[in-house]
Amino acid sequence: MANITTKIRVYLETNGKDWLQEKSNKSFKLQDNSDGSGIVIVSWNVAGLAQPTEEQLDALDAQATTLESNNQVINTRIKLYGTTAEQLEYIVENGVDSFIAKQNKIKTDNPKE
Repeated sequence: MANITTKIRVYLETNGKDWLQEKSNKSFKLQDNSDGSGIVIVSWNVAGLAQPTEEQLDALDAQATTLESNNQVINTRIKLYGTTAEQLEYIVENGVDSFIAKQNKIKTDNPKE
């Protein structure tokens, strides 16, 4: 099951809102009351969009889980690609075709959903 933050991101984006903008504007606030109920929405001020219900967020779980999984894959790929300097060094030492083959293998070994 995806975390509530990812579900909110999917909810916002599905409804035409910019996740990063809403997050940076602090349009919503989450809190863990440490009462076992997990993280909950304590304030919601997204213009033109009602606060999602728990049922609405739960309905987005599959999309949110895919997003979380793909983000993990992307982070793995970034580590395996190496820094820009390492990539350039690889190209100089091994050629562009070898570099492309290496990058494609990383993608094949670490597929997104």
